[in-house]
Amino acid sequence: MSSELRVEQLRKVFPTTNKAAVDDVSFTIAAGEIVVLLGPSGCGKTTTLRCVAGLEHPTSGKIVIGGTVYTDPQAGVLVPPRNRNLGMVFQSYAVWPHMTVRQNVAYPLKSRKVSGAALDKGVKEALELVELADYADRPVTQLSGGQMQRVALARSMVYQPQILLLDEPLSNLDAQLRLRLRDDLRRIIKRVGLTALYVTHDQTEAVVLGDRIGVMRDGKLLQLDTPSEIYNQPADLFVAGFTGATNVLDGRVVARDGGGGTVAVASGEHLIARMGDGVAVGAAVRVASRPDNVGLAPAVEGPNQFLGRVTTRHYQGTQTVYQVTVLGATIEALEVGSAARHAEGSAVTVALPPGVCWAYPV
Repeated sequence: MSSELRVEQLRKVFPTTNKAAVDDVSFTIAAGEIVVLLGPSGCGKTTTLRCVAGLEHPTSGKIVIGGTVYTDPQAGVLVPPRNRNLGMVFQSYAVWPHMTVRQNVAYPLKSRKVSGAALDKGVKEALELVELADYADRPVTQLSGGQMQRVALARSMVYQPQILLLDEPLSNLDAQLRLRLRDDLRRIIKRVGLTALYVTHDQTEAVVLGDRIGVMRDGKLLQLDTPSEIYNQPADLFVAGFTGATNVLDGRVVARDGGGGTVAVASGEHLIARMGDGVAVGAAVRVASRPDNVGLAPAVEGPNQFLGRVTTRHYQGTQTVYQVTVLGATIEALEVGSAARHAEGSAVTVALPPGVCWAYPV
């Protein structure tokens, strides 16, 4: 049965660096929920997952699964990985090359002394779930990369673990396979009702797979929320930038109004942006926005409409990326469609909707 996972004030310091790879990280995953830890290399996401698995020994903090404490260094509690009843899918396929598909998936059940009809039934259901029932007797060495990763997934789920841990399981696949298996993974995990902790550096993977996304940097969990909130209410400039808000304008707050305010930028013009309660009038800020939220059009009514000029145009078939000078800076605008509407050197009206501009203190 799936269980709740609770991580409390987790901290991991490696003696070789004397620096916290995981720094006071806390979160809870409800039974049956998928949470994705997202961040760049070295941010602490894999170390966090390995601490949950028992493969790393944290310096301090607690890991509680289904109400049972599995890790608590202060209390001398450290349950070994083999006794945690967790499933794990690695970045490498980690299948046994000398075995068939069936033998790979059956192995965890055999090691738990399951045999006979119960074993056959469990293996059959797991292979049907990952759509490999017809490949049961094939050597795994004759499978594609995507199929081998499905074998690894079936093997990790066949014994009904409390928690499923996935450490960048799609990164070794080519782009086409990655897209196909990414979409299937969420369906499979949800169908079984497993609690899952998934680690990736790929934003699209995180959005497709996760019920909630936790963004990490330098060992800290900066924000844990739904994909919609992460993209539309980023907690800070790093979260905004990492999830695609690459346009940044420097300015100073000249007025506040509820959850937003007015920012004077380098050109002297004013734009309206969302900002937190802690950002006061007079504060230096950076205003972030996404290229796909920037509108290029004839003048229309509404706030945040500015005159700009297209400096470069990069046609990409199904979309066009423009570099536009506006507000004393250069920003990107992304236009979806197979026809590029604006020529280099043309004057355009640049729309920056206030609801998708976020101001953060410098």
